[in-house]
Amino acid sequence: MSTFDRGNEPQRPPLPARLDPRLGTPRTSRSRDGRRGQGSGRGSGRGSGQGAGRSGGTRIAITARAVAGLVTVCVLAASGWGWYLGRVADASVNRTDAIPTEGNDGIGGGEAMNLLLVGNDSRASATPDQLDELNTTANEGINTDTMILVHVPADGSKASFVSFPRDSYVEIPGYGMDKLNAAYAYGYQNEAGDEATDAERQASGAQLLIRTISSLTGLQIDHYAEVDLLGFFNLSSVVGGVEVNLCEPVQDAYSGVNLPAGVQTIEGEQALAFVRQRHGLPRGDFDRIIRQQVFIGGMIRKLLSDNVLFDLGKQRQLVEAAANSLTVDRSLDLLGLAGQMQAVTAGTVDFQTIPYIGDDEDDQGRYILRLEDEDTLQEFFANLSADPEPQPEPTETAAPETVAPAEVSVNVYNGSGVSGLAASTASELQAQGFTVASTANADSNEYTATEIRYAAGDQALANTLAATIPGATTAEAGEPTPGTVDLVLGSNFNGVGQAVTTPEPTETVEGEDTRTAADTTCIN
Repeated sequence: MSTFDRGNEPQRPPLPARLDPRLGTPRTSRSRDGRRGQGSGRGSGRGSGQGAGRSGGTRIAITARAVAGLVTVCVLAASGWGWYLGRVADASVNRTDAIPTEGNDGIGGGEAMNLLLVGNDSRASATPDQLDELNTTANEGINTDTMILVHVPADGSKASFVSFPRDSYVEIPGYGMDKLNAAYAYGYQNEAGDEATDAERQASGAQLLIRTISSLTGLQIDHYAEVDLLGFFNLSSVVGGVEVNLCEPVQDAYSGVNLPAGVQTIEGEQALAFVRQRHGLPRGDFDRIIRQQVFIGGMIRKLLSDNVLFDLGKQRQLVEAAANSLTVDRSLDLLGLAGQMQAVTAGTVDFQTIPYIGDDEDDQGRYILRLEDEDTLQEFFANLSADPEPQPEPTETAAPETVAPAEVSVNVYNGSGVSGLAASTASELQAQGFTVASTANADSNEYTATEIRYAAGDQALANTLAATIPGATTAEAGEPTPGTVDLVLGSNFNGVGQAVTTPEPTETVEGEDTRTAADTTCIN
């Protein structure tokens, strides 16, 4: 277990309990593969009666509702009255000063777009009956437990959605290391000033979160969108439900979910419960993220279906529901976004999770998710944002030039660590018609790969030898004498005439597998 030295971090003013998203996170344990068990602790949702379940299970997954709202707006580009619907959306959507003027630097700022989607747990607009139907209670907290970054390239040919788990342990500018879901709350409470309005506090929360994400990813965040709980509930009902596929039946008192196994269409209260559940899932919050991504994929498929694209009345309902639940930055052009994403199909929408190492605890004993190092993360997001390289025109590849084995003189060097391998290989080569000039041990017995080295102009000799040892690497080098090639035997060598052993694949950065919106396989 790692330990953390927080002695040099800036002192952070405490947050009131109602604004502190870090309170109530249950102590958990999870192995490197992401599995964890629920522990006890304040806010874990453990308690007697349904009320306890509602109170503890109110962290609402933004990924589904936010993306659903924005993708809904994208149907504007699909009809002749898109301009009118755009006006409807612009008239209804809330605007906020979310984009900071400093601390938001990196890749971006061109025709491609990086948009941060955030959800809050605000239920201020919900009636008591609606709260009861949603299996939740009134909440004054400021929680942004799930965040997602959307990258749309300039040509709109695809879209990438990267989820950020709430427990990701990150540097929050001005506040030191903490969980990612604390950034918005710190900004809301501390950055706007004592006399600030609620709208100004919300803008400050968004700005600190953007600065945190920008520093973490190396990206410039161009736009921001935030959606609330009631908005998602209304939107999922207007669209007529979304198809999901469960591997096993699920029932959970905390979220209120109660669904059978198999393919089914869910909406309203059960749709919300589906994306909220994390208790009772094998991997807790990670399975909840997959739930959110699956629901978004189903929403995208539904929005791109003929039932929506050719139903003008439903289009207006969707746009109104989405716009009423959205808060976006001042400069986001909803109709322009719709046009940019016009070419997107379900198969070109990728869902991923930010690369992570595994579980840990901070010096307060709280569960955290350790992310990959800064260079790895920024390379991941740079590749995400890179324009695809043009594919070269196919060309016919000529067969490599070779000679007769008798024309090839070989020096055999044993770098495998296996005693006597050079001598036995020399005999095998001579049986194949090659001339063996010498045998010896290599300068090290720790060669992994078998190598064939040749002098300038002798590639045909090397090609001939390589044909008898499939998989061996060839390279021009200064050591071999002209007319003679050097064969360095590595630990992957299996004998003349045998392919070398294929190396184990390099361990990839741990994270969730990439899904697309077209994926309908069953999930937890």
